[in-house]
Amino acid sequence: MSTPHGTAPAGADPDRIDPAVWRMGATLVVGALAVVFDTTVVSVALGDLVKEFDAPPATIQWVSTGYLLAVFATIPLAAWAQSRFGGRRLWIAALGGFLLGSVLSALAWNAGSLIVFRVVQGLAGGVMMPLMATLLMQAAKGRHPGKVMAIITVPTALGPILGPALGGLVLHLADWRWMFFVNIPFCLVGGWLARRNLPDDRPEPGGPRVRLDVVGLFLFCPGVTALVYALSRVEGSAGLTGAGVLVPLLGGLALVGGFTVRSLTRTGGALVDLRLFRHRAVASSGTLLFLGGIALYGPMMLLPLYFQQVRGEDALGAGLLLIPQGVGALLARGLSGRYMDRVGPRPVAVTAFACVALATVPFAFVTADTGELLLMAALFVRGVALGAAMIAPMGAAYVGLPHQEIPDAGVLTRIAQQVGGSVGIAVLAVVLQHASLGAHGASALADAFDRAFWWSVALTALAVPLCLLLPGRPGPRPSAEKTRTGTAVEV
Repeated sequence: MSTPHGTAPAGADPDRIDPAVWRMGATLVVGALAVVFDTTVVSVALGDLVKEFDAPPATIQWVSTGYLLAVFATIPLAAWAQSRFGGRRLWIAALGGFLLGSVLSALAWNAGSLIVFRVVQGLAGGVMMPLMATLLMQAAKGRHPGKVMAIITVPTALGPILGPALGGLVLHLADWRWMFFVNIPFCLVGGWLARRNLPDDRPEPGGPRVRLDVVGLFLFCPGVTALVYALSRVEGSAGLTGAGVLVPLLGGLALVGGFTVRSLTRTGGALVDLRLFRHRAVASSGTLLFLGGIALYGPMMLLPLYFQQVRGEDALGAGLLLIPQGVGALLARGLSGRYMDRVGPRPVAVTAFACVALATVPFAFVTADTGELLLMAALFVRGVALGAAMIAPMGAAYVGLPHQEIPDAGVLTRIAQQVGGSVGIAVLAVVLQHASLGAHGASALADAFDRAFWWSVALTALAVPLCLLLPGRPGPRPSAEKTRTGTAVEV
């Protein structure tokens, strides 16, 4: 007898994930890899693009910045678009949009056209990442959040491992256009698999139409985008006090503040339901993902700069030296997911964030001559801890949520992580700038990096006591009917 999609048959082992969920996870990972690889591959090629288009670095930087801002512009739309069009149709449409942006980017004739086409990619990619988490958590009926998050984090773990190497290989064998052509197979195969394996969850014909919160759209999306833009300008401006940073920062805060008041006072229909923060699991998870974004993305800006500026590596060499961190994160997924489902997200997160901080300490003592073997070992340990540190709060955010609240939770956690990453990059960039003023020689520059890494250690350690707010050990396994609305936990 057939069973509903994502529901285990009677008598099945309750500790095993339904094979339909695994198929859905594999399907979504294929499409998401195009987005993740595109980001890391392009970052390797910015220097080549400066030469190819004979454009200043400040202009070419918008190839990455424009993409990032476009991603933030559409993340808040994911929940509404899924309820309006259905998850399968939205995923396939987003993959099609990313494919179109990739082909157009490969055919770009100057820097301006490439930036515009990268924005097209970003608009599609912004929908895909939160939608991936939402579809999988809904299919799993709120069960096994650790194992489900282990699936979702496959692309983000593989990106740092294969992205720089893939970008370097493409640039070595062909020209920059092939960095975008390589996305085509992922998009085509991902779309074909989606048609086969994702359930047709489009709204019933004649059913109630979900109205778009237009006012909220024009408050939240530009507000978040302005905040990220301001933070991305910190490194190249006069700190936080420069007009290029301060104006969009204050404007973004005002818009997001207005949306917050609107969302909390509406009875329903907000673009993103901020009242979900009344759940302790969502509030604590969002805070930890914000700090986790700082712990992940801040050092990811420092590490390649250290390898290039202090040790004289080129971009590809620096990317290859970071592979142990990605390998560690990839290996940690399954183990941390199983332990999270067994003992709860709280102890996993406490241990993981503490280990991330400790594994970052060796970089606070780096010099120009620190042995590569020691650094790569520290990166591997740091990657293992980072993998667990991101899985635990991501999975905890969905604990106890009914089916209809999962999309908004997916949007909120994604925004928290990405904004945290932007804050981490901005803060550590300012610290590094001030510490390196007047620094001459590799030794003095290494001392500046030491100070920035100490800041990273402190910001990561700040998350450890906050992990105690996450849900504790899971309670007795609920029945099949009860799992339709959530997972019981002991808090």
